[in-house]
Amino acid sequence: MSETFTIAHARSWIDGFASRCDEQKAYLTELDSAIGDADHGANMARGMGAVRGALSADEPQALDALFKAVGMTLVSSVGGASGPLYGTFFLRVGMTSGAVDSLDGAGLSASLHAGVKGIVDRGKAEAEDKTMFDAMAPALDALDASLAEGGDLAAAASAAAEAAAAGRDATEPLQARKGRASYLGERSIGHIDPGAASTALLFDALAEALS
Repeated sequence: MSETFTIAHARSWIDGFASRCDEQKAYLTELDSAIGDADHGANMARGMGAVRGALSADEPQALDALFKAVGMTLVSSVGGASGPLYGTFFLRVGMTSGAVDSLDGAGLSASLHAGVKGIVDRGKAEAEDKTMFDAMAPALDALDASLAEGGDLAAAASAAAEAAAAGRDATEPLQARKGRASYLGERSIGHIDPGAASTALLFDALAEALS
């Protein structure tokens, strides 16, 4: 059973997310081609590749330093909206985690909630705007519900991953109300949001890291 989220889990999470972004680069780009700039896959793969390089060069030993490195690297290396949004997410996660090498379930939840609040503060997204928030919010709800029911971190992360995937799929019938996709109006209906798709990869990687 996973009772704590450690620095080793964090590294595995980031590495797994980087692998998924690289493996799913074409898929994310295909989604973004329909309602965006056709660069989400390339941007995320490049950014997470840069993150891997930064972490291997520095190897932070505390969660705040690790997530700050992730966030700053994404902000500086990823174009479009995804760099600032994911960068803000990880920076806020790190600020809330603090200079520790592990978190309990409540601590991990608080850090993730802070990250999502950072995304909302920057992007002003709400539920059903057809953005990454539509995958992030249900993922955290599921994680919190699992923890409240006595589930360990592995079970909670697995529940979060399932909810993120469901949230991703639920963006398909929505009309976009934020970002470039909103310019398409009703033509944005019928397409999965690429940011929600990469968010599902993020939580899938977290579940694997804690499994």
